[in-house]
Amino acid sequence: MFRQLRTDIETVIDNDPAARNKFEIIFTYSGLHAIWAHRLAHRLYKRHWFTVARIISQISRFFTGIEIHPGATIGERLFIDHGMGVVIGETCEIGDNVVIYQGVTLGGTGKEKGKRHPTIGNNVVIGSGAKVLGSFEVGDNVNIGSNSVVLREIPSNSTVVGNPGRVVKRNGERVGDRLDHTKLPDPVIEMLRAMQSEIQALKTELERERHRQPVAGGEIRK
Repeated sequence: MFRQLRTDIETVIDNDPAARNKFEIIFTYSGLHAIWAHRLAHRLYKRHWFTVARIISQISRFFTGIEIHPGATIGERLFIDHGMGVVIGETCEIGDNVVIYQGVTLGGTGKEKGKRHPTIGNNVVIGSGAKVLGSFEVGDNVNIGSNSVVLREIPSNSTVVGNPGRVVKRNGERVGDRLDHTKLPDPVIEMLRAMQSEIQALKTELERERHRQPVAGGEIRK
């Protein structure tokens, strides 16, 4: 147990440059408190003490602003930064070394039974406000940009942005810090810029043809 607690604290130090010392981390990091409460609730949930487990998760939600269903499975070295508004569903599975920012939802899309929440791989970063909804897998080493809405499976070594989420980088060399989820390309903006360039080219061509239009007598209008 103490080894696990030490690992949790080291995870915060590794991922948050604002972390000053262990005392501050233990008493002020709501993401860490939510994970600790979830471990207890999850143990009770597996023993079919469902109501007690839900009560613990709701108390944790009240104090931390982070809602983790007791049935969710969480791997090693999960880091929830700030965490306010984070929601993790019952059948969600999270791998190792995952970073989740505030406002993230790992949820379902309806009232379906069984596995209805996503499975998150290892070494995944999920940016602020992102929504990952449905029963599918997000591969290893995936970056999900802020406010993205992911509704289908994402292959490993990919970068996803937009609504709906689009893969804009796959199996490419990682550039910069993996926690820097602000410098991601926006496929919608890129598409609009390409359309603007095409429209401008068409306008130029039409203007050129208009000046070359023949008039009476076979002359060419300047």
